[in-house]
Amino acid sequence: MAGMDTPQDWTDSLLHRLAKIHPDLELAVYQVTARVARVAMLLARQQEEVFQHFGLNRGEVGVLSALRTADPPHRLSPSRLLRSLMLSSAGITSRIDRLERRGLVERMPDPGDRRAILVVLTERGREVVDAAVAANTAAEARLLTGFEDHEIATLGRLLRKLLANLEPSPP
Repeated sequence: MAGMDTPQDWTDSLLHRLAKIHPDLELAVYQVTARVARVAMLLARQQEEVFQHFGLNRGEVGVLSALRTADPPHRLSPSRLLRSLMLSSAGITSRIDRLERRGLVERMPDPGDRRAILVVLTERGREVVDAAVAANTAAEARLLTGFEDHEIATLGRLLRKLLANLEPSPP
């Protein structure tokens, strides 16, 4: 399964066991998909640990980051937030509520629609999300220690190709 110079990992062990149970199935796809799923789970766990230092969770950082990357003055409607983060209405409302209680976002009337509101990133919210993203960037860079620049570029291109098959085109 693994090459001679590559150590065995959790996926190799799983595929070895699955091959005994399902000798008729072509399991090679799991060399990629099982590893991607495992990397996603472990990466999410690490991100949660990093963001905890800022009193945040991944979902809250997602909301703050969506606002931070919006054009100034860094405000979006709750419906834009829920579409960009693929959340339910209840999910986005609870995140906004928590962030508002902590002074990281504010709700304000939408000047273009009296019935609507906008969620605005506060200065404190900007400072917190910038610090959290910087800490996470450093942590994620450490994950790639030992990779050559061209390996990182190749892996990035291959993952982009995989994602193109899974998700709709960006808006």
